[in-house]
Amino acid sequence: MLSEKLMPRFSETDVLGHINNTALPVWFEAARVPIFKIFTPDLDPKQWKLIVAKVEVTFKGELFYGQEVEVKTAIERIGSSSFVILQQAWQHGACCAEGKTVMVRYDFANKSSQPLSEEEKQQLTAFLL
Repeated sequence: MLSEKLMPRFSETDVLGHINNTALPVWFEAARVPIFKIFTPDLDPKQWKLIVAKVEVTFKGELFYGQEVEVKTAIERIGSSSFVILQQAWQHGACCAEGKTVMVRYDFANKSSQPLSEEEKQQLTAFLL
């Protein structure tokens, strides 16, 4: 499982003093960079090979400004042309949010999904739950 620590910014808080729910998808995307590098090692957008098919976030508790958050990232499932990334945001030893993102290997020129290569599957397997 991958792990990345971040410090919530003041601009990510809402009027109630919690981290706004719109911040979590952004944090989760930032923490997916090691997964993105499997497909595009230099992160060159002109060579991008993935699209997001689905994103869902389940909120389990409050997250607060000025207190470190750990985002944990793992692969939940690997299919033939897609895979599911499971991510969690932890603060003070509690899982406060969980997200799932379905990513699809994509050919932008042909506007269609592509099968994952055996090498890509093998690299994803290193992060499999």
